[in-house]
Amino acid sequence: MKAMVLRQPRAAEERPLEMADLSLPEPGPGEIRLRVHVCGICHTDLHTVEGDLPLPKLPVVPGHQVVGTVEAVGEGVTRFAVGQRAGVPWLYRTCGVCEFCRRGLENLCYQARFTGLHADGGYAEAMVVHQDFAYSIPEGFSDEAAAPLLCAGIIGYRALRLSGVRPGDRLGMWGFGASAHVTIQVARHWGCEVYVFTRGEGHRRLAKELGAAWVGGAEDDPPHPVHGGIIFAPAGGLVLAALRVLERGGVLALAGVTMTPIPELDYDRLLYWERTVRSVANFTRQDATELLQLAAEIPIRTTVQIFPLEEANEALLALKQGRINGAGVLKIR
Repeated sequence: MKAMVLRQPRAAEERPLEMADLSLPEPGPGEIRLRVHVCGICHTDLHTVEGDLPLPKLPVVPGHQVVGTVEAVGEGVTRFAVGQRAGVPWLYRTCGVCEFCRRGLENLCYQARFTGLHADGGYAEAMVVHQDFAYSIPEGFSDEAAAPLLCAGIIGYRALRLSGVRPGDRLGMWGFGASAHVTIQVARHWGCEVYVFTRGEGHRRLAKELGAAWVGGAEDDPPHPVHGGIIFAPAGGLVLAALRVLERGGVLALAGVTMTPIPELDYDRLLYWERTVRSVANFTRQDATELLQLAAEIPIRTTVQIFPLEEANEALLALKQGRINGAGVLKIR
């Protein structure tokens, strides 16, 4: 099978992925093999190929927003049948027995494994995954439209919940890429008023089209303080900008898997009055199930830019340079 493989991390400008011909993986007990149709492009993929994250496996096939058709099943598979469409997100496996798994916080599992990091992912014609960590794709979504839901959508949904906003609250969003353009639709569905802080004109236009009540830059003053906020951009300096406009008692959720250093902050001016800053670490299978149900109910509309598999390096560079409006998606076959 064809796959884009990372052998050593390098800057996206250096085209770190190479096309390779790999053996077709065989599903083990409880596993399914997907014939991959599309795979969404995520900032985590960029952090992977550039070495911002520790890499437990090299070489590795990146990609964790995978949509395909089940073409083979291992012994004991009952949740999926050959020919059924399925999706695979970031969370690839958990231990199921640690204190976090038992408490419903499997996203914090010490033994968690992630798609495209610990296991080969979707920048390939096929991949295998355990049936318990794959999902049925809602009807009404094309493969390309569904792909961004499987990480950008799920992590944005968890960040939205952790921000503590309620119907009628004001929500601030810093950065407006793949995750934010899905999350704003959930927030609007909940009845929130959304303020978006972003630089790109294309991103600003899309935010307004999707219902943002106000759009500006991080240095600008919104009409009112926000009750909750989410930072999607991996820029630590935005924490200070967001706290500046966060209402008393508000929660600021940091949705990135990594972030540049957060500058020293003025406790009295920015953090006092019971403001909270919290990270968002991965997601649970329950988060994924709820988001996919919401996606069908709302219904969520994703904006995608499609690249062929062999242009994965160009797609990652476009993502790095902010040239993708909405979400990037690799078309595998």
